[in-house]
Amino acid sequence: MTFNRRAFIGTSAALAATLAAPMVRGQGKPRVVVIGGGAGGATAARYIAKDSKGAIDVTLIEPTRRYYTCFFSNLYLGGFKQMEDLGHSYGGLAAGGVNVVHDWAVGVDRAAKSVSLAGGGSVPYDKLILSPGIDFVEGAVEGWDLSAQNAMPHAYKAGSQTELLKAQLMAMPEGGTFAMVAPPNPYRCPPGPYERVSMVAHFLKANNPTAKIIVADPKPKFSKMGLFQEGWADHYEGMVDWIGEDFGGGNVSVDPGAMTVTIDGEVTKVDVANVIPAMKAGRIAELAGVTDGNWAPVNAADMSTKADADVYVLGDASSQGDMPKSGFSANSQAKVCANAVRGALTGSKIFPAKFSNTCWSLIATNDGVKVGATYEATPEKIAKVDGFISQTGESADLRKATYEESEGWYSGITSDMLG
Repeated sequence: MTFNRRAFIGTSAALAATLAAPMVRGQGKPRVVVIGGGAGGATAARYIAKDSKGAIDVTLIEPTRRYYTCFFSNLYLGGFKQMEDLGHSYGGLAAGGVNVVHDWAVGVDRAAKSVSLAGGGSVPYDKLILSPGIDFVEGAVEGWDLSAQNAMPHAYKAGSQTELLKAQLMAMPEGGTFAMVAPPNPYRCPPGPYERVSMVAHFLKANNPTAKIIVADPKPKFSKMGLFQEGWADHYEGMVDWIGEDFGGGNVSVDPGAMTVTIDGEVTKVDVANVIPAMKAGRIAELAGVTDGNWAPVNAADMSTKADADVYVLGDASSQGDMPKSGFSANSQAKVCANAVRGALTGSKIFPAKFSNTCWSLIATNDGVKVGATYEATPEKIAKVDGFISQTGESADLRKATYEESEGWYSGITSDMLG
């Protein structure tokens, strides 16, 4: 059975009914369904469709019609980007042979190999790739749940939440207080909490220079800590008060109605509160029965789940070893997965898994830093091979070059994901 390869607008139920027709083994094309159109899912869908040259039917299920990147969303808060700079169409994927279905996946029947859609019907698969990003652990921050996200936004899923947080920043009174409740490890990054602190500070320095930033952090240290603290001292002296685990940063509650944050018993009235709770895999991974309660354990060689060899989990939602939960990581994992899935379904060559990641952060204008590594697949996990990190005291020219490098990466990865 061959399907018309185009973006379906408002016809997901019709597509589901069409795809639900049974496929006899050995007849027709194998079918891959990808849930989640971010850095992992979009990349996997594009590469499987492109490299199989039409030999595999690929369906991407993604509820939003426009993808807003989490990476660089902090730069919108800082005034370096506009929201439209972060938005991307799925048209390139559709033109490249991917059936794009704008609907919510609400269930997975692994025995029947089918995905249920909110709009009705189900979509069958031979291989299923899940890349749903993150959801939040219920009760992770006392006093906060999703019903409070408009009063105290998380802004950890780019789009309307990011715009809301920016609007709240712009409305802060002179000399007001911005509070962040930082997440425990592991967490999605970007949008990294500490780059966000830097970008908020950059905005406030220009628009509200007597404002203060409080960061309540349950961790004793964080990635690129020395670089950020150096940058805060150089660019935003006296503005940022980071309260780590040793000083009660993990003993936090919030009151969205009163707009207060309580840190180790001390109540502070705040004007803006960015609450970033503990995270777990996106809900569909849990519904599919492939998580350990929070994350989805996978095999390093191909990103297949420990629970089911025909289900794969990419990016933030996976528990894979040493790689951080970043867009770069998800894109890298997706290419390994796409190669393995294509090989399994068509007999094409499967190459040894290799992974890489770089995370850039902007501290101030032309002051960019980065950390990264290469990785390999072992029987136990994705294991770090070697790495690099920016150093404190680097020259202004090097920091500017690092930021410009990140701009080039953004252009490259969005094209690589979406065509």
